[in-house]
Amino acid sequence: MKRDAAAIIGDVKALAVEYHQTTGKPLGVTGEIAEMEAARLLGLELAEARSPGYDAIRRRAGQMETIQIKGRWKRDGANWGRVPSINTDKPFDFVMLVLLSGDYEVVEIWEANREAVRARLDAPGSKARNQRRSMGVAQFKTIATQVWP
Repeated sequence: MKRDAAAIIGDVKALAVEYHQTTGKPLGVTGEIAEMEAARLLGLELAEARSPGYDAIRRRAGQMETIQIKGRWKRDGANWGRVPSINTDKPFDFVMLVLLSGDYEVVEIWEANREAVRARLDAPGSKARNQRRSMGVAQFKTIATQVWP
């Protein structure tokens, strides 16, 4: 019997928690969990694996919007840290940031449009922003809108 993706992701979350408790290291599945959860909670259509520049598609008002999805997991009591690197060389309309708790459950989802993301990443003053194409979670929230819950 073939299981659905939601059941598999549930198992992956449990294994990721167990792995972290055993080794003290994250398992490295945050991005995949974030993509699946954003699609489930917001009704997005996941793109084909390795689609250039985006992970999901949203159809809204007769338009197709492409979305790059980033996930950030944190242990209880830790801070959120930085948003994973955002690829601005490929086409996309929005970046979604899925924040996951210590048990890999979604806490919040934030969304920023391409122009706001590029402007923040191109702003002078930070090597991490300018070269690594990353910003702090708190910075991302200042240019984004909370879309879940």
